[in-house]
Amino acid sequence: MRYEGSCHCGGIAFEVEGEFTEAIDCNCSMCRRRGGLLGFVPREKLTLKTPEAALSTYTFNHHLTQHHHCAVCGIAPFSEGKGKEGQMMASINLRCLPEVDLDGLTIRKFDGKSR
Repeated sequence: MRYEGSCHCGGIAFEVEGEFTEAIDCNCSMCRRRGGLLGFVPREKLTLKTPEAALSTYTFNHHLTQHHHCAVCGIAPFSEGKGKEGQMMASINLRCLPEVDLDGLTIRKFDGKSR
């Protein structure tokens, strides 16, 4: 299914294709603070609809993941990095996809704090 997503102000807008039936609730220092529910797709399934220049990017810890956020409203709609097999992946904050029924998701806890 194709979804449209964005940050709060719309400065970062995108489309993503995926079947989101579960979400990851990570407890790492970043996810704990921003409160996202994460769904993962191959990077090519995400299409940015706004200029790449609208992305502010933050990395931490091992600096392997690019956490993108909006410099205007502060919302972090997605991140990019390599998956276990070396393929580029996108981590979508499912809270930024208005059409996803968050109450219908199976939430899986992930211990990112210990990594």
